Amino acid sequence: MALDGMMLSMLRRELSGALIGARIDKIYQPSREELVFLLRTQDGNRRLLFSAQASAARAHLTRLACENPAQPPMFCMLLRKQLGGAKLAAIRQPGFERVLLFDFDTVNELGDPVTLTLAAELMGRWSNLILVGDGGRIIDAVRRVGADRSSLRQILPGLAYELPPAQKRISAAAPPWETVGRLREGRDLELASLLQSTLEGASPILARELAGRALHGRQLMKSELTEDDWNALAGQLAELAGILATGSITPTMVLTPDDEPKDFSFLAIGQYGCTMHQRYFDTISELLDAFYGERGEIDRMKQRTADFSRTLRSRIERVERKLAAQREELLACQNRDALRKNGDLLSANLWQLQKGMSSVTVADFYDEAGGEITVRLDPRLTPTQNVQHYYKEYRKADTAEKMLRELIGSGERELQFLESEYDLMTRARTQAELAAIRAELADAGYLRIHGARRQKPQKLAPLEYRSSDGYRILSGRSNMQNEQLTLRESEKHDIWFHTQKIPGSHVILITNGEEPPARTYTEAAIIAAVNSQAKGGARVAVDYTQIRFVKKMPGGKPGMVVYEPYHTAFVEADSEAAGALRVTK
Repeated sequence: MALDGMMLSMLRRELSGALIGARIDKIYQPSREELVFLLRTQDGNRRLLFSAQASAARAHLTRLACENPAQPPMFCMLLRKQLGGAKLAAIRQPGFERVLLFDFDTVNELGDPVTLTLAAELMGRWSNLILVGDGGRIIDAVRRVGADRSSLRQILPGLAYELPPAQKRISAAAPPWETVGRLREGRDLELASLLQSTLEGASPILARELAGRALHGRQLMKSELTEDDWNALAGQLAELAGILATGSITPTMVLTPDDEPKDFSFLAIGQYGCTMHQRYFDTISELLDAFYGERGEIDRMKQRTADFSRTLRSRIERVERKLAAQREELLACQNRDALRKNGDLLSANLWQLQKGMSSVTVADFYDEAGGEITVRLDPRLTPTQNVQHYYKEYRKADTAEKMLRELIGSGERELQFLESEYDLMTRARTQAELAAIRAELADAGYLRIHGARRQKPQKLAPLEYRSSDGYRILSGRSNMQNEQLTLRESEKHDIWFHTQKIPGSHVILITNGEEPPARTYTEAAIIAAVNSQAKGGARVAVDYTQIRFVKKMPGGKPGMVVYEPYHTAFVEADSEAAGALRVTK
């Protein structure tokens, strides 16, 4: 997922064509490790983003708006002073190293022309943004590196700037057979690993792609390669060199079946087969903007849901503990008939009882065999009080059982609602989805939303799929939407799907009054399984029935329904299959 040296060389070419001659209008520092330059070009203003974040080091044009701090950091103020109004003269890259050098022509305090360089070192956890003066000395950096952090290379004001130590690898622009010769001399590794360790500027995904194309998907050790394999690899290296020379690239993002960004490259990627899908872009900047923008949104979603998740889990556990205690009490109430029986037996044999007795043995007229039974007594009570004590305990147990059954039923419905909300929260992909779930929980009294956050959530459209036979399939993204889809918007002949006794979304197969093929039923069941807590399961039970048989549960919370009659299908919760049917807008 790192921005490799070869892709960086293509990015350098792209940025040079768009920005050389542009002047810096404004400089911002949205976060400690990010810079944004607003540049004036002949084609209008452009935003150039620099990031030294370990997991997202990059430099590219961006359209995303960044929120800037009220007080600019010291490094930002320094850049404004040194580079304000400067003209971008050149963008350089040493070989295929992950370093871009941005040269800016400006004037110093005396009015003399000088060239300052912003070195963008995009090397994972060693990434940095360094301003270098006209004499080659460091003015300052986003991340200062002293002797306590590195004994080999310090990044401090006043020190001479030196490029990061070059790795002894062969350039991708070298003749293919020279590269093959170096590979043959290397260690006996799997070809993809050997390529990554030998070829300058090659990322893991690029090395795997080159090896996969040369070996037609086989994974072989160096010692297993035949002459034909080496020839095929030389052909792939020659093709790569041609792409790097001409810049005829295909900026590609690889996405999971759930549309989460996984990786990227400047080549079309075939190594994942059907397990992933791809999105193509016109420029590398557009690719990086989309990739890191979407990943950033996913990361922000995880941060936003962290406390939310703990609160919801705590509520669920509290309800589970209360239900466990109530079920235990209900179990104790099952002995109530024995209490009434003892009261009846004592009442019939009152003449045998005296105060002070701790027990009495009487004939058990409830026993068809005519046996006897010993009944315990409280010595402190009179015979009549002992009889009344058993009747009183019977009435208490009988009343408690009725109340406990109601409480347990209510608790089970509450637990079902909370678990469905938790399931929806774990599958939420946008802030709008999360806001809808928060609003549902607030309406139900589980959350308190204050101030500006107490606004009406944005109306969500359901997830839409298209079956292989052309039928629309809709899946709810919140419990209110589940209820809306099922009870208000669907026709009585549409088919309703839901995982059996497992929290999940309501899935509606729109039939248009027709009888869909069996394949469409199966695909709708898979979609229901994927959009549930059973996601990833190998054999998931999914109930389905016509909408006319689905009713709102009496006293139930949003999205809770009852249905009878129904059928059950067993399917694999295959995210890939469901993703292939997804309609994206």
